[in-house]
Amino acid sequence: MKSLKLIGFALGAAIVLSSAALAEDITIAVAGPITGSESAFGRQMKNGAEMAVEQINASGGVLGKKIALDVEDDGCDPKQARSVAEKVAAAKIPFVAGHFCSSSSIPASEAYADGGVLQITPASTNPLFTERKLWNVARVCGRDDQQGQVASQYIKKHFNGKNIAILNDKTTYGKGLAEETKKSLNKAGIIEKMYESYNKGDKDFNAIVSRLKRDNIDLVYVGGYHQEAGLILRQMRDQGLKTVLMSGDALADKEYASITGAAGAGTLFTFGPDPRKKPTAAAIVNTFRSRNIDPEGYTLYTYAAVQVWTQAATKVGTTDPRKVMDTIKAGSWDTVIGKLEYDAKGDIKQLDYVVYRWDDKGGYSETNPSAF
Repeated sequence: MKSLKLIGFALGAAIVLSSAALAEDITIAVAGPITGSESAFGRQMKNGAEMAVEQINASGGVLGKKIALDVEDDGCDPKQARSVAEKVAAAKIPFVAGHFCSSSSIPASEAYADGGVLQITPASTNPLFTERKLWNVARVCGRDDQQGQVASQYIKKHFNGKNIAILNDKTTYGKGLAEETKKSLNKAGIIEKMYESYNKGDKDFNAIVSRLKRDNIDLVYVGGYHQEAGLILRQMRDQGLKTVLMSGDALADKEYASITGAAGAGTLFTFGPDPRKKPTAAAIVNTFRSRNIDPEGYTLYTYAAVQVWTQAATKVGTTDPRKVMDTIKAGSWDTVIGKLEYDAKGDIKQLDYVVYRWDDKGGYSETNPSAF
């Protein structure tokens, strides 16, 4: 009986110690559209954050502690994103990698700022995110004014004198990207023949396609997400249009090809130089692929966001969000997507966009740099 009591005491002590150890973990969060129409990108973010945490913990963690990951779903909805931010702040989580949609990141950032949470978005490209003088925001991706400039340069070289149309889905991301592209095109002397909007979630684009056909549009630039862009492309082809479709980084997921099929070949979009091909990412890309995960799109960007926070917290010796953010903006960080440096706003200093083309096999690759 005495032995049983001792065993019971030992087990109880072990459980207490284990719980205490878990309580010592540093919890960080990743927030994005785990469900909903943009869940393909939420999956990318979740994969990237989980792998980063796993690899960092295998190397000893941060400040002598392991990292625990809290996964939050905003459904790409502004109100839900704000609720997520308030929940994360209430839990005293010092850092979040998120969100995906600019319409989520922007309202969430205000709640994070009030609650003392440092936010690095892997994917939100609307310039407003870093233009409001908030202390707590940064990104590892570029901005739509940069993205629009790269798109307009390509259009000017290859479609100068042709009929151009610009569409947008009225969202913070889509409308902002379309307007930045329009601004850059107009500055270059190219005036679009058609500028039209639609609602995110629309399925029937035949009226818009009929206008494209009537106006003999050679290239249509779509400021929006891959579902609607894919349907627009299909419905153009159904009406016999050979119009080229060009868009932004929201086409960087193979789900686009599942919508368009082989008809999507020739679609153009802007995105950062493929991080999967960078020497800095070779080892981790192999690890992903050994688990049958293609780290496309924003997977490695999310991994990089966690790396930046981890390295800065280690350097400054604390997870205090304000001190870590000051360190981020003053430093240079080695990540899977390359070396990153920041300006005072929280934007990376590198111009981070190239043009990609979808092929008829459901893949995409960078166009020849000489195309510019």
